[in-house]
Amino acid sequence: MTEPIKNRYDFSLFFDVENGNPNGDPDAGNMPRIDPETGVGIVSDVCLKRKVRNYVDLVKGERVEEELAPDSQGYKIYVQEKAVLNNRNKLAYDHSGIKPGEKPKKIEAQQMVTKFMCDNFFDIRAFGAVMTTEINCGQVRGPIQLCFAQSIDPILPQEMSITRMAVTNEKDVDKERTMGRKQFVPYGLYRVNGFISASLAEKTGFSEDDLNLFFEALMNMFENDRSAARGLMTSRELYVFKHESKLGNAPAHALFDTVAARRKTGTPARSFADYEIIADVSSVPEGVEMSKFDWISPSA
Repeated sequence: MTEPIKNRYDFSLFFDVENGNPNGDPDAGNMPRIDPETGVGIVSDVCLKRKVRNYVDLVKGERVEEELAPDSQGYKIYVQEKAVLNNRNKLAYDHSGIKPGEKPKKIEAQQMVTKFMCDNFFDIRAFGAVMTTEINCGQVRGPIQLCFAQSIDPILPQEMSITRMAVTNEKDVDKERTMGRKQFVPYGLYRVNGFISASLAEKTGFSEDDLNLFFEALMNMFENDRSAARGLMTSRELYVFKHESKLGNAPAHALFDTVAARRKTGTPARSFADYEIIADVSSVPEGVEMSKFDWISPSA
């Protein structure tokens, strides 16, 4: 693996949804999440991180085995569907020669098991993890932090009725067909801001290769994770701000203010063509380099 990143980064990603539910709220009948005061749509940070994890797992495809293969590249995923986290923590204890039932007595031993988890699991190295379960591997604060994604304009969540023609049991054949509901947003353009700390990257080992894979995942995370419920979701444009220094050369809010999305017409938006994204390069502070991506070719 390459050395940890040396520069601080901030970034803004614009993505949209057409006739789909980008992030349903289970406490509200799975309706798309909104800010009730403004009507602005919301997509949670954990929802987006789930899609990044899925993409990295798809591209790298490293299985979590009882014993790690010698050619492991460190791109396993810690938080997966039906994953037993204690079993994954146990890998670090086995590697370090510590019994799972005993607590590491020396700080060096605790650091060893935590480093093992960072070295082998991409999402721990990137997002951090709380691994203080029965088999304690410590707590890691990841260098990548995401805000909630918010829609540029208020959205109008809608609901339609659907029917099921099939039945579950033979006794129900003569009954009326089952009714259901489907929630969706006709169209919404969303923006999510994020931050990448070089200081925290030093502690987890988050490298330039990891950084490139993360940006690639942001631009491609919807392409191989399609669902009828989510409609047409697309990553549109990614703006990356690279600082010359480790601690940064400008506050994040000043960088985010240099990029804005505006609707072209007064009519309700129904496609990305109804918006324009304006990047004021001349307003980017000295010591910061801005890059724009509207497509990153998959590495697989």
